[in-house]
Amino acid sequence: MEIGQAFIDRSSAYLSGDYLPKIRHAIRELPEEDIWWRPNAACNSIGNLVLHLAGNIRQWVVSGIGGAEDLRERDEEFRADGGYSASELIEHLEEAVGAVEEVLSRLSPGELLVPRVIQGMDVRVLDALYHVVEHFSTHTGQIIYLVKLRTGRDLAFWEIKDGKAIPRW
Repeated sequence: MEIGQAFIDRSSAYLSGDYLPKIRHAIRELPEEDIWWRPNAACNSIGNLVLHLAGNIRQWVVSGIGGAEDLRERDEEFRADGGYSASELIEHLEEAVGAVEEVLSRLSPGELLVPRVIQGMDVRVLDALYHVVEHFSTHTGQIIYLVKLRTGRDLAFWEIKDGKAIPRW
């Protein structure tokens, strides 16, 4: 397999097969009233982070790479303090990841070096996709941490069996 295709495939696998299931699993462990809890005014709630992730991947991949109209209202992602239940947030994020998957399924390795302007920045398609994966990873970790903080429980993502790590999400 060509390295460019491997990069696209691995990016897709991280987003839809690793980070999204962990977020889904973590949020389902959380009491509904904690979805919009913030530790302080300088921090974001899990609800804010989920809205932000959906907005970010739509802007960077669906619009920036795929060419769809950019309708993002980034400030609203952080101002929100309710309006979605846990299941609605999960559905919202799943829809955004599905739209990303559709774009990535059509993306060819030859397009990875094509220039784009996203959020006013000159980037290549490869840069945009790399940014989305690392950004999604960062906020996945924050969501997991907030759920552990609020529940006091390990989310048991992994089972170690005969020295091998087996995902449980």
